[in-house]
Amino acid sequence: MPTLLDTIVARKKSEVAALRQQVPIAILEARLATASPVRDFFAAVAAPGPIKLIAEFKRKSPSAGTIRADAAVDEIVRGYAASGAAAISVLTDHEDFAGSLADLLAAREAVALPVLRKEFVIDRYQVVEARVAGADAVLLIADCLDDCLLRSLYREIIDLGMTPLVELHSAEHLPRVLDLGATLVGINNRDLATMTTDLEHVLRLRSEVPPECVLVAESGIRSRRDVVRLEAAGIGAMLVGESLLTSPDPAAAAAALLGRL
Repeated sequence: MPTLLDTIVARKKSEVAALRQQVPIAILEARLATASPVRDFFAAVAAPGPIKLIAEFKRKSPSAGTIRADAAVDEIVRGYAASGAAAISVLTDHEDFAGSLADLLAAREAVALPVLRKEFVIDRYQVVEARVAGADAVLLIADCLDDCLLRSLYREIIDLGMTPLVELHSAEHLPRVLDLGATLVGINNRDLATMTTDLEHVLRLRSEVPPECVLVAESGIRSRRDVVRLEAAGIGAMLVGESLLTSPDPAAAAAALLGRL
């Protein structure tokens, strides 16, 4: 039976095919010349000091349903920046997350922090599209990419000056990610096959990630206590969205995670 990830990837292939018809890749590439300068996403999350927060903007998700349907991206990300976030993540998938590249552009214009395109990237077209929209980093999900495609997309992101955040859930994918030379590695605590979330997952895998890599914990981070556990384990960054956006005050929730309240 197809998993949620399988279903999304199949849809993405159709979406990208349609986009290539609407705006050919050559036209998209010509727009790179006027794209905003790249901000250093890796430096922002790898800086010395306490664990770094990559604060996420999304309106809904398959696991939580509608979270904040009418949220203004510029208002939310300004609050994140004021609360001490090191970087911003923006969901650009429309079908399951009600996002868009317009949200990414709005976030980029609202704050000086580097911005990650959080998307199910399966084609070079989406990488070029991200840079044209002002993305400073792009997510790659190893669980849905074969070795050849993972490597080529990784190189494309770097060639365009951006930072690849290479994510995995299944431990079997970790050697593939490390073989790329990835230095920013995300471990998703949510199993997209079962939609269950386990914060212990990243803690169990921590020792298998070389210390020279910046490890990003993703999903299931809800309290300051969770953050203290991650930091004590030597995890350098965390990507948090749902627990912030379901809070009455996302900026205050971000500050609380960082111990700033």
